[in-house]
Amino acid sequence: MIQKQKGCNDIYGREAKIWKYVESVIDAAMEKYNYNYIRTPIFESTELFHRGIGESTDIVSKETYDFVDRGGRNITLRPEGTAGVVRSYIENKMYGDPNQPVKVYYNGTMYRYERPQSGRDRELTQFGMEVLGSDDPITDAEVISLAVNIYKMLGLKEIKVNINSLGDKESRDNYRKALVEYFRPHINDFCDDCKTRLEKNPLRILDCKVDCDKDVMKNAPKTIDYLNDASLKRFESVKEYLDIMQIKYEVNPSIVRGLDYYNHTVFEVEAKVEGFGANNVLGGGGRYNGLCDQLDGPETACIGFASGVGRIVKALELENVKLPIVDDVDLFLMYVNEDEKKYAIYLAQELRMAGFIVETEYTGRGLKGQFKQADRLNAKYIAVLNSEDLDNNEIRIKNNQTKEEELISLDVLIYYLDEKLNTGCEDEYCDCDDEDCHCGDDCSCEGDCHCEHDHHECNCK
Repeated sequence: MIQKQKGCNDIYGREAKIWKYVESVIDAAMEKYNYNYIRTPIFESTELFHRGIGESTDIVSKETYDFVDRGGRNITLRPEGTAGVVRSYIENKMYGDPNQPVKVYYNGTMYRYERPQSGRDRELTQFGMEVLGSDDPITDAEVISLAVNIYKMLGLKEIKVNINSLGDKESRDNYRKALVEYFRPHINDFCDDCKTRLEKNPLRILDCKVDCDKDVMKNAPKTIDYLNDASLKRFESVKEYLDIMQIKYEVNPSIVRGLDYYNHTVFEVEAKVEGFGANNVLGGGGRYNGLCDQLDGPETACIGFASGVGRIVKALELENVKLPIVDDVDLFLMYVNEDEKKYAIYLAQELRMAGFIVETEYTGRGLKGQFKQADRLNAKYIAVLNSEDLDNNEIRIKNNQTKEEELISLDVLIYYLDEKLNTGCEDEYCDCDDEDCHCGDDCSCEGDCHCEHDHHECNCK
């Protein structure tokens, strides 16, 4: 039997519905913030990632899927989304668009060759956002707020933002020198990767998972102490805007992020999730003002964020967040003979085009088996097609919960279902049965209401 590759996953059934729901929330949030969807190729020239992400990063030195195609070109499966977006920005001359800044988001598969473990796969799905063409600190705050709000909309609690600043080139260079001087006397006590990083990119030493608990690491110089006046002023502006947006944050000098292109603001967003262990980080990002010209484009100020969709789905599962997943059908059409089967096919088509979720029998089961199948599909209503009823232009509809049955005219079937299936609370995220419930107002429902998913102020209990 041929099996999937190590570090890859099949996503199907209810889990696939959760993935689609998460993606729909992301799409809705991006639309509200006026971010446009962008889709870039899964594979790019190897040079793009080596120049963009940096030769000294673990992603490029250890984790990329590199190959030579039939034309002799060096190709790499994308390990992250930012480099491809910047390449597209330059190649398509988006910097010439009068509508600036360019605000885009993506959602797609990335590939990293690493040891598979919980939350870390070789094929991963990542969504991210990029703002290209604005150096205003307000864009830093907006990107952070958008990330936080997506997690909140999904129902995750205790969202926390850790922010730091690497400063401008002058500040970063001064900090780099300080790190080299600090780590050099101790470098022989560190892992081989850190020994290599000392000269190439000493900031990466701070990301080391092997030596992170050593006292010498904990006492390393902090970026904040090496920010020049301009960088410090900019960082204060970012924090002020976050305060205005009521986004909770903590300054964490240990946040440096793992990619070479970052400068100024860097941040990570985490949620308190039981079962995640010590690493509760859901996503992160930062400003990368030098990447565009590094890839032969015009000097452009940019900031972005990325998050693994699989990690979000895992967090929702561990936190037992109840999601408004459609896991039932509106109507199950049953039949016995061939003429009834043909009419079931016709009627299913008509009702589906009218907006209803309809299922029928496909495997030749008898009525007893069809009733069981309707229950497995959580059918709200059942219709047993009967040739005599059909000849009279009638259909027998049964409420699968109350077991009440009615004989109605086929001419009013759509209106009947519409009335029966669209009662109760008007909020799509609320499960209550109170017809007077208008989540967002003073809700009096007694049911299991989930109005908070839509940012309503609801008094439901």
